[in-house]
Amino acid sequence: MRAGVSDKKLLLHICCAPDAVVPWPELTDEGYSTVGYMYGGNIHPASEYEKRAEALRSLSIALGGEAITELWNPGEWLEAVKELKGEPEGGARCRVCFALQLEATSRYASENGYTHVSTTLTISPHKDPALINEIGVSASEKYGLVWVEKIWRKNGGFKRSVEISKNMGLYRQNYCGCVYSERMTDDGRR
Repeated sequence: MRAGVSDKKLLLHICCAPDAVVPWPELTDEGYSTVGYMYGGNIHPASEYEKRAEALRSLSIALGGEAITELWNPGEWLEAVKELKGEPEGGARCRVCFALQLEATSRYASENGYTHVSTTLTISPHKDPALINEIGVSASEKYGLVWVEKIWRKNGGFKRSVEISKNMGLYRQNYCGCVYSERMTDDGRR
């Protein structure tokens, strides 16, 4: 089922194209008219954001769907996490980051006639799916939307996403995207 066919309009939060290669088609197969959405204010530097946005555009073309990428604007994200820069990966900073991304997705969905929201974040073996879904429920309910709760890494989802994205030649990064995780990767502490 292609985007625009179903009355269940779903905006899928995507932080990178490789994470979307399993969720996007599966949601579409479940009957959702699915459109991808990338917030991106959490991605650093700008060149990394552009690589991810280009990979998402390539994926949307391959899937015959639509992807929306917000303009790169890290100011809100940097302000929200400035007191949490010393937090370890997976700590309080990540909670704030997830909340900003899912809030932006839900707000956009509400303003543009979507009925459902979901995220690809739960495909990662490094992220807490219960926390992500809790934040997603809260953000979507605030805007009168239905949260589609998924744990995409189940049943080999993460492994499949790696294989599919590799076969498609999609850019795959080696850090979550934030400036603090990039520094950890550069320092070799990851």
